[in-house]
Amino acid sequence: MNIVVIDGQGGGMGRQLVSAIKQAAPDADVTAVGTNSAAASAMLRAGADRAATGENAVVVNARRADIIAGPIGIVVADALLGEITPAMAAAVGSSPAVRVLVPVSHCDTVVAGVPDLPMSALIQSAAERVAAIVKGR
Repeated sequence: MNIVVIDGQGGGMGRQLVSAIKQAAPDADVTAVGTNSAAASAMLRAGADRAATGENAVVVNARRADIIAGPIGIVVADALLGEITPAMAAAVGSSPAVRVLVPVSHCDTVVAGVPDLPMSALIQSAAERVAAIVKGR
């Protein structure tokens, strides 16, 4: 199963997500895709099996993914302080993959109905969902 974790900026959320997924599903094959090299490097250091950077990497890997995980902004054009291009958002949104999105209210996107939980709890919940999908539950 091909799991793609997408993040931008410094890759902090992606780093935590990769680490949590690897703990929850140690045999998972994780590809880190950063909107920039700092994000990709952070996720690679966290245990991703491989990493790529940039718009085309997002587009190509979204097509190949079984699961895409990352902040909810990866499906919103111009999110992550402008790092998510319209092509990236469209690729993630139209991918046949299951999307496991961390509900963060940033960059003028507010997720209504989501309790104000610590980032660690949101990351853990996302990792558990990915692991459940990998294990077929």
